[in-house]
Amino acid sequence: MPDAPHGEHGRPPTRAERWAAFRASPFLPATVLLFILAAAAGLFAGSYTYAMANPTPHSIPAAVTGDPGGTAARRFIDGMEGALGASLKLHPYGSRRDAVRAVDEQRVFAVIEAPAGGRAIALDVSGASGATVAQVLSEAALRVGGATGTPVVVHDLKPLQKGDPRGLAIFYITLAAVIIGFVGAIQLSVHAKALNPLERIVYTVAYAVLGGFTIAAVVDWWMGVLRLPFLESWGILALTMFTSGMVFTMFNTLFGRWAMLPTWGLMVLLGNPSSGGAVSWPLLPSPLGTIGRWLPNGASVNAQHTAVYFRGHQHALPFLVLVAWAVVSCAVFIVWRHRHPGGRPTGPAHAA
Repeated sequence: MPDAPHGEHGRPPTRAERWAAFRASPFLPATVLLFILAAAAGLFAGSYTYAMANPTPHSIPAAVTGDPGGTAARRFIDGMEGALGASLKLHPYGSRRDAVRAVDEQRVFAVIEAPAGGRAIALDVSGASGATVAQVLSEAALRVGGATGTPVVVHDLKPLQKGDPRGLAIFYITLAAVIIGFVGAIQLSVHAKALNPLERIVYTVAYAVLGGFTIAAVVDWWMGVLRLPFLESWGILALTMFTSGMVFTMFNTLFGRWAMLPTWGLMVLLGNPSSGGAVSWPLLPSPLGTIGRWLPNGASVNAQHTAVYFRGHQHALPFLVLVAWAVVSCAVFIVWRHRHPGGRPTGPAHAA
């Protein structure tokens, strides 16, 4: 009969020892990931549903010309606000030409012409400014015109391109640049972790430039979905992809193996729904509509949207936002490069 276990080898491990062994095993991060992925699934569905499932107008900027104080015009405008459940933020202009210029500069989403004498109201929407906003305004205008007995003529000043009737192509190409941007950075951190900081940045620039070109070429030259101002759109996509990659690299420097959490939260859970690409900003919940334009996703959508549909009216702000995120991310990565997992010695090897 074998001897009974005795001494330290026979003592069952204590709870503290079991916990220490569990912490040192691969089961701890796997268990943490189990709960993180479950929570991420719910948050992903919730963020997109909250932003996009039921777009509701809050305050829609609109130009108005003619006699907005007339009886017919006032009845129409009041009826529109009632039908939309929101206010029309009216900006008076002295002429239709000035009002249309305001649409081109993306300061307003529609033009209401209210001629004196009770003639028909003309509503000029802009599908390119936001397909969802144009649709909501057009449908509400026809209902209000019928209910109030006011003749209404609806016209689209800036229709969407034929290959993109819902106005979603710009959102999709931006989404591709954002996702591939940080996935590329993840792959560099796994398969090329020996790259030093400046080398890492150079390779991020390289795949961003090549990836931006490929996205633009596929969408325009191959599929013919959008007619792009190719060089400008390529530049926007490349800058977006680089910024997204460096955002992950920054978080990887700060948080190590858990960098995907803040990257996913910023770029996917918050950035994509608030970008204004799938649902225009006036129809988003107010906090998202305000935050979105200051995030890389929203800045990219805004710059690309203007490049495609409002040539000659490009704004500096979207590019400044993208550059600011890229510069801050690069600065954090370089300053705290000693914390970044990877790299290799650059000095001469010592003799054996």
